[in-house]
Amino acid sequence: MTAVEQEALPDDVLHYRQFARSRANLWIFGYGSLMWDPGFPYVSWAPALIHGYHRAMCISSSRWRGTPQRPGLVLGLDRGGACRGIAFLVAAADVAVTLRKLWAREMRRRIYLPRLLQARLPDKTVRALAFVADPRHAEYSGHLTLEQTAERIANCRGARGPNLEYLVRTIEHLAELGVRDHYLLRVLAAARHAAR
Repeated sequence: MTAVEQEALPDDVLHYRQFARSRANLWIFGYGSLMWDPGFPYVSWAPALIHGYHRAMCISSSRWRGTPQRPGLVLGLDRGGACRGIAFLVAAADVAVTLRKLWAREMRRRIYLPRLLQARLPDKTVRALAFVADPRHAEYSGHLTLEQTAERIANCRGARGPNLEYLVRTIEHLAELGVRDHYLLRVLAAARHAAR
C-alpha cells in the first residue's frame, strides 16, 4: 500500500467491534481537537505526517461549535496535499473502548469516513485510523471561500464554546509541534477581522 492508498473499513456504524477483534494495538491519527483532547487512553504518541489529505475547516458544526441557526465549522481531512498531526498508539486491551468513544464523538452524523491511512512517524511508517471528510454529505462545507469560512467561525458558538476558540487551540497545539499551518493562519486572520 503506497502512502496515499487507504483501506476502507466496513460501512456498518458498529464496525469498530469487528475491527477491535484483531487484538492488536491501534494507531489513531489526530489533526484537530483529538490532538489536545483525545478522550481515550493511549500508550504513546508521536508527530505524524499523512499524504493525500489536508486539514480544512470543511465540516459544519451545529452543536459543539455552532447552532442549527448559526452553524460553525470544524476540521476534516479533505482530499489533496498532506497533513501533519499526532498519531496515538492505543494498546490492544483499550482498542474496543477507544473505538466506542470515537464513534460516539466522530460518527454520530456520519460526515466522516473512517479510513486506515499510511502515517509517517519519525522512525517508521504505520497504518493509522483517521476520520476523512465525506464530500457527499450535506454538512460538508469545503466549497466555502476563505471569507465565508472566516465569517462563520468569527460569529458563532456552540455547546463547547466559541468556534474561534477551536481554531485558536488547533493553531496553538500545532505550534507546539513546530507546525505552521498557513491555511489555518489565514483563516484566523480573516476571522479576527470579521469579528471586529
